[in-house]
Amino acid sequence: MIPFRTSAAALFAAVALAAVPATAVAHNGSHPFENCTEAYDNGYSNIPEGDEHYGEHLDRDKDGIGCDQPPSDFVPRDESDDDAGAGAGDGGAKEENDGGTDLAETGGSDTTPYIAAAGGAVVLLGGGLMIAARKRRENR
Repeated sequence: MIPFRTSAAALFAAVALAAVPATAVAHNGSHPFENCTEAYDNGYSNIPEGDEHYGEHLDRDKDGIGCDQPPSDFVPRDESDDDAGAGAGDGGAKEENDGGTDLAETGGSDTTPYIAAAGGAVVLLGGGLMIAARKRRENR
């Protein structure tokens, strides 16, 4: 077994995985959420039409309220941390935090499973190439 080829295959696999872009993105509050899952994860529900977080794609029943069916484990955003001074709410639309010290909330997106599958395919392909090369050397 030649150590250089094994190291080169491992290096190739590592570079390929490093090239996969990260999908964690902070929601800065100046645009609609991509989907209701993202809204719920950020503590938003019952987003009224006209709100900066509202999008027609969030309002499936077209009643003017987006993301109006939060899951049972939904936790509303704590407005007491907002610099805007909004009072405690009912889990409805929330105002953007204007420059507070809260950390950005990050998470996966709809592309996360595809990126994970691509990374797994690269690892499997690298392993398959290493096995094939080893078998070729044994048959010589």
